[in-house]
Amino acid sequence: MQKNLVIVESPAKAKTIGKFLGKNYKVKASVGHVRDLPKSSLGIDIENNYEPKYITIRGKGPVVKELKDEAKKSSKVFLATDPDREGEAISWHLAHILDIDENELVRVEFNEITKDAVLNAMKNPRVLDKNLVDAQQARRVLDRLVGYKISPLLWRKIKKGLSAGRVQSVAVKLICDREKEIKAFIPQEYWSIKALLENEKIPFEASFYGIVEEGKDKKVELFNKEEVDNILNTIDKDNFIVNEVKKGTKKRNPYAPYTTSTLQQDASKRLGFSTKKTMMVAQQLYEGIDLKKEGSIGLITYMRTDSTRVSEEAVKLTKSFIIENYGKAYTNGGKLYNNKSKKETQDAHEGIRPTSTLRRPEDIKGSLTLDQFKLYNLIWKRFVSSQMSPANYDTLSVKILSNDNIFKASGSKLKFEGFLKVYNTNEGEDKDMEIPILKEGDKVKVRRIEPNQHFTQPPSRYTEASLIKILEELGIGRPSTYAPTISTILNREYVNFDKKSFVPTELGSLVNDLLEKYFKDIINEEFTAELEEKLDKIAEGEYAWQLVVDEFYKEFDVVLKKAEEEIGKIKIEDEVTDVVCEKCGKNMVVKYGRYGKFLACPGYPECKNTKPIVDELNVSCPNCGGKIVRRKSKKGRVFYGCSNFPECNFVSWDEPIEEKCPNCGSPMVKKKNKKGTIIKCMDKECGFSKIEKE
Repeated sequence: MQKNLVIVESPAKAKTIGKFLGKNYKVKASVGHVRDLPKSSLGIDIENNYEPKYITIRGKGPVVKELKDEAKKSSKVFLATDPDREGEAISWHLAHILDIDENELVRVEFNEITKDAVLNAMKNPRVLDKNLVDAQQARRVLDRLVGYKISPLLWRKIKKGLSAGRVQSVAVKLICDREKEIKAFIPQEYWSIKALLENEKIPFEASFYGIVEEGKDKKVELFNKEEVDNILNTIDKDNFIVNEVKKGTKKRNPYAPYTTSTLQQDASKRLGFSTKKTMMVAQQLYEGIDLKKEGSIGLITYMRTDSTRVSEEAVKLTKSFIIENYGKAYTNGGKLYNNKSKKETQDAHEGIRPTSTLRRPEDIKGSLTLDQFKLYNLIWKRFVSSQMSPANYDTLSVKILSNDNIFKASGSKLKFEGFLKVYNTNEGEDKDMEIPILKEGDKVKVRRIEPNQHFTQPPSRYTEASLIKILEELGIGRPSTYAPTISTILNREYVNFDKKSFVPTELGSLVNDLLEKYFKDIINEEFTAELEEKLDKIAEGEYAWQLVVDEFYKEFDVVLKKAEEEIGKIKIEDEVTDVVCEKCGKNMVVKYGRYGKFLACPGYPECKNTKPIVDELNVSCPNCGGKIVRRKSKKGRVFYGCSNFPECNFVSWDEPIEEKCPNCGSPMVKKKNKKGTIIKCMDKECGFSKIEKE
C-alpha cells in the first residue's frame, strides 16, 4: 500500500508530526529552502521582466533526490512548510522540483504542532497561495538587486566583504543617527526641590511644583541655583499645610499576547537573550519537545507573527484554568485580541501562546533545557496573564502649601493584583508609594528640604530591544528579518556592542555616510516602510510583483551609475597608537573585530601580532598588586582581570573597587541592580554588603 508523503522544513518537526499521522504517512524534511538564486551571479534577468533564475542550493542535491524518490513512491504529496510567506515560497519551490500541479490541494498549514491541529490541517488542504509566493519573490529579488549592485561598489571603493541591504542599511543609519545626536547633545541644567515630610511619624516625600499666582496654580521650572535660592527664601519650614487631598483609583490592563518583536524585546530585557537566541529557542519549542508523559509535542504556536489574535478554544481553556487555579475574580471573561487595525496578511495566524495552558512551566521543567524553560515560562505567563483581570490601585494625591509655594505628593497602593499575580513586570509602576492619611488643613512636619541639581541627558544608544521596537514602529522589515539583520551588521563590523548597546564603528559610519549621499532612498526609513507596504499589497493580490520591482529598479539604476562615476577610492586610515609591537617594533594600530576594538601590527601578514585594548581601572590587583583591567569574553560579557595575566589569574565578573571591607579589610566589588549599587566583600566567609541607592 502506497503511503502519503508530507514534507516539512526541519527534521525535528518531521519527527513530531510523524508520530501524530501514523503508518499511512511518511514525513520528510526539506531542511529549509531547496532552491534559491545563485550566489555566483545576480540570478535575475532584468531585461526579461526581472525573471529569477533559481537553482538547487549547493549541498541540497541528496535531499532533493530523496524527496523526488519518495514522491514517486507516494500516492499523494502534501506540503506542510511554515505558515508564512517564506514557508509558502518553500512549498512552491518544492512543487516545481517534484512536478506537482500548483492548483492541486496539496498545501497544509497549521499554527501549532499538536495532534489535533495537524490532523485537522490534513483534512483541509488548499492550493498554493501564489500571492504570498509573489510577495516573497519580490522581497528576494529586491534584496538581491540592492545587495548585488551596491555591495560590489562598496568592495571597489572601500574594501571587500562589505554589504548593503534594504533593512540592514536602515538599521545602521538609525544607530549612526543616534550616535550623532549623542555627540551633538548639549546638557541643560535644571533643578528640583524635594521636601522630606512627616505626619504621625510616617515619613513621605513631596516635590516642588510651582507657586500660587492670582489664585491659580502656576507650574515653575527651575533652571539655575539663583532661581532655587529665591524659592528657598520664601519657604517657611514651620508652615507646611495640606491644601488639597484627592483620592481615586486606577487600573492597569494586562498586556496582549506576544508578537515576534515583543517577544524578542521582552526576552532581551528580562532574560538577556539576543534576538538570534530567542528565535532559535522559540523554534525548538514550536517544532516539538519530547515530554516525559506525552512524547514529542509542540509547546508554542508559530513564533513568526505580527498578530496578537488568539483562538477561541485557547481562550476558553485558559479561562477555566484561571478560575480553577486563581478564582473567578482573576479572569477577564476571555479576550481574543482581534487585530482590527492589522492587514489581513499580517493577521494570518495567532499571536505566540502555549499550545495548552495546562502545561505549566514548572510541570514540564524536567523535559526542557534551561533556556527552553526560561522562554516557555515567559510565553506561558504572558499569555495566561493576557486573559486575567486588570490590576487595581488606590491612588492618593496631595497638594501642600508653604506660603505660596506648592508641593505635591502622590502615591498608589495595590488593592487587587489581577494579572500581576502571574506576570509581574517589575517596571517601577508596580511599586507602592505610601502616603499617610491626610486631610485638608493638616499641618505636616518638615524633616529637611533638598535642592538637587540635574542635567538633561542625551538620548540612549539603541539596545537590541529598542532597535527592534523602532524598526517595528517605522514599519521596516518583518518579524523574521530582525534577528538576521542584527547578526549581519555585527558581522560586517558596522557596529559593535558596548554595555549591551550598539555603537557604530568608523567603518559603519563611513559606509552609512556614503549610502546617505548616493542612495538616500535605500536607507530612507519612510521609503523602506512604503516598500514593505507594497509587499503586503502583493500578498493581498493588489499589486503585480514585477511592477513593484520595476518601479524601484528604474530609479535605483540611475543613482547606481551616478555613484559609480563620482565615488573615488576611499582609504580607511588605521588609528596609530603609541603601543609598540614587541615582535617587529612597529607602532600598533586599532582594528575592529566582532567583539570590539583590538590592537594589531601594521606589518601584517609578515607580522600577525595582536593584542586586546586594555581598559585599565585605577584599582590594584588583590593578588599581586598589578592593575585591574576591564576585558570582554568571546560572548561580549564584561569581566575584570589582572594586567599580569597569565602570571596572575585573578578574575571577577563584578567590578573591583579601591575601598576595603570595613569588617575584614579584604577587597570589595560593586555591581548594579534595580535597587541601586551593591558593594560587597570578596571574602564570601565575611559576607559584608551594602546598597548605595542611585
